[in-house]
Amino acid sequence: MPSVLSFLQTLSPWWVGAGVTGLLILVAIALPKKILTPAGLAHAWVLGTITWGGLGWPGFVLIMFYLGAGSAVTFVGMDQKEAAGIAEERSGQRGPGNLWGSALTGTVCTLSALIWPQYLALLKLGFVASFATKLSDTCASEVGKAYGRRTYLITTFQPVPPGTEGAVSLEGTMAGMAGSVAVALFGWITGLIEPMGIVGCAIAAFVATNIESVLGATIEEKIPVYPHHVVNIINTAIGAIGAIILVLLKDPK
Repeated sequence: MPSVLSFLQTLSPWWVGAGVTGLLILVAIALPKKILTPAGLAHAWVLGTITWGGLGWPGFVLIMFYLGAGSAVTFVGMDQKEAAGIAEERSGQRGPGNLWGSALTGTVCTLSALIWPQYLALLKLGFVASFATKLSDTCASEVGKAYGRRTYLITTFQPVPPGTEGAVSLEGTMAGMAGSVAVALFGWITGLIEPMGIVGCAIAAFVATNIESVLGATIEEKIPVYPHHVVNIINTAIGAIGAIILVLLKDPK
């Protein structure tokens, strides 16, 4: 094992990222339950390579944590959601659009850290906050659709059926908050963010997820190309920027 670790340390992190991601994709292909489409797997290889190359293993494992948690919560109450016609398409499998809708903001933070290393800490925070925000959105949506007893349109607070764009519920909101804190804690454990960053991620994710619900209720249908994925990108960007601003306001240094 020490010789293997020594060998890996001599390699470029980009090669390690490409290799590790490739091996995990082979495992994913062999699994009976698919969480990514074939095209999604190809794009995941690009995402994994960039993330390991830019942020090392901590960034990579955080994405794996997000993907695992997000996929798991998608399958919560799947029978009920499929019966109601409000389940995710392809039985929860993610394609390239889903992948980049979730990860584009984090990838921008990763690449920006390579260009402006003097802002590495803030960009790592933005990276973690983007995935905290996306898991918050996923948990709120999926748990709300399955177990929300009362769902309301966020713009009018009128009762609407579960699965309506812009609908919110107490159960979904609580699940969303738990999801964002889980990602933020994982980011802290892996050394990507400081303890104050956990608070910044949680607050920013809560705000961004509610803004995403407003966008879903008002303008999403008017976006001409890939509306849901565009809204997801906006959502994660708000979460990343919001967390950075909150931490800067607390500690301008």
